[in-house]
Amino acid sequence: MNDPASPSPAWALREGFSTGLYRVLAWLSPGFPIGAFSFSHSLEAAAESGAVHDRASLQHWIGAIVVSGGGRIDGDILRDAHRAASTDDVAALAGANRRGAAFRATDETRLETTAQGEAFLATCRAAWPEPFLDRWAASLEEGYGAVCYPAAVGVATARAGISLPCALTGYLQAMAANLVSAGLRLGMIGQTDGQRILAALEPVIGAAVAGAMTRDADSFGAATFAVELASMAHETQYSRLFRS
Repeated sequence: MNDPASPSPAWALREGFSTGLYRVLAWLSPGFPIGAFSFSHSLEAAAESGAVHDRASLQHWIGAIVVSGGGRIDGDILRDAHRAASTDDVAALAGANRRGAAFRATDETRLETTAQGEAFLATCRAAWPEPFLDRWAASLEEGYGAVCYPAAVGVATARAGISLPCALTGYLQAMAANLVSAGLRLGMIGQTDGQRILAALEPVIGAAVAGAMTRDADSFGAATFAVELASMAHETQYSRLFRS
């Protein structure tokens, strides 16, 4: 009798099991140990000032980040890193990673991407060994380069054969979900309203994915000044739950 814990490859093929989908769900779940729960991407300061205070304002804030702010930058970096890793282009990957770490308006948002990036890369290498990830990590250590989170996700998903649209969708949905979770912990909304926000953001995230897939490299950048100003205010906020 076959071990039910170890089904045959034929079963997996017949039932449509996807290792790529499995890994996306694992890598971008709240339980993956990158410390995402400790970052609010300036939402805590926006809550303190009253700029974000209910479901409508939180949904607008998150949508702006995904489409025009950090989500736009991360989507472009993930795309470039995914394409570079797919073709073993280490030089292009290095450039995308440096750009992703440098284009942050504040120290807190740079910490947010580099701390999560380093944790993501280390955990992936430990649990899902892949030679390209090891080579990239070694090159970063030699050059003392920081790891940008979307670049790390782009590399890991590319080497696992996960399509770019799937990787972008998972990443941006996880970003939105983490900000909804921050809103919950800040007492702005309840759990049902959190799910209402995620449902309403579905077409927004779809448009953001399409934009990252088709945007010209010369259009790289972000324009969410209220978010950046809130991040600056958060750096000196007296009482804080989050690191950003």
